This record gives sequence, structure tokens and C-alpha cells, in this order.
Amino acid sequence: MGWSFKLHGGIAAGLSTVLLLLAGLTWLPGTLPLTGSKWPVAIIAALLFPTFMAALVRIIRSGADRHTVWLAFRCPPAKVQAGLGALAIAGVVLTLPSDEGNLQAPEMKGDRYFAFDTAPYARGAIEVSRSQYVAVLESDQRSMLAIPGTLFAGAAYVVLAAGELRRADGGFQAS
Repeated sequence: MGWSFKLHGGIAAGLSTVLLLLAGLTWLPGTLPLTGSKWPVAIIAALLFPTFMAALVRIIRSGADRHTVWLAFRCPPAKVQAGLGALAIAGVVLTLPSDEGNLQAPEMKGDRYFAFDTAPYARGAIEVSRSQYVAVLESDQRSMLAIPGTLFAGAAYVVLAAGELRRADGGFQAS
């Protein structure tokens, strides 16, 4: 496998690890300092889009059918597979719904706290207690970090599989 595949996969796995660790920190008491900022979302999107799209382009350019791609997913070393599998499982666990049910998009207006209720027959902003506001805020932060973290883990796995396909194709070239 070429160094560019390893570098691309390593960067994607590293970003996945950072985002999933930050998502895990939302379960600790208190809120993350990223609460009111919009720049983390912009940075995550700016990194996720090219990384994920390049991974898809690399796997499509391999020209392999689904069965061969599936076999290539099993080619990276066992430690790499275990690490990426752990990241994927952590991402899925972190994106599971929280106890907040239908509440999302918390906001504070003055000294009052509001959240958007997505229940089928009660759609709209409702006033919530401070503790509910903090819980909804943490849940939103968790999903904001865990979903891209899971996508980065998937991109890392796809890139490494594409690298294995490229390596395998290189061994069968005619002389």
C-alpha cells in the first residue's frame, strides 16, 4: 500500500479519534467550552467533506466490484481493523438517542431557556428548566461531534481498503 493511502487513512482515523473523544467528554459534568461557537462546525465540515469525498473517489477509481471491496476491507492488519472497529462502535454508541427525547436546538433568551420540541403533535419551541437546557445542549454537542467522527472512521477504512486494492492490482501487472 502506498504512503498516501496510509497518510490519508491515518489523518481520517486521527480526526475520528479526536472528535469521538470530545463527544465522550460531553457525558462528564459541565459543558464543553465549544458551546456557543459556530467555528467548530465549520472546521469539521471543511475537513470532513474533502477527506470523505477523496476516500470515495479512491475506492471508485479502484474499479473493484462490491465483493472484492468487501474482501479488501479484511486486508488491513488486525490491530488497524480493531482500532477502526472500536472507533465505529464508539461512534454508533455516542449517536444513540439520549434521555432528552424530542428536545433539540437549545437556546437561551435572557434568563429563560428554550428547546425545540420535535414531538409529532407538539412541534415548536418550549420553555425548559436550566437542567434540561444543559442536558439538551450536551446531547446536541455529542451528536455534532460523534456523527462526523463516525464518518471519519468510515473514510479511514475505505481509504485503507482502496490502498489494499491498489497494492493487489500492482502485483498482477503484466511485464
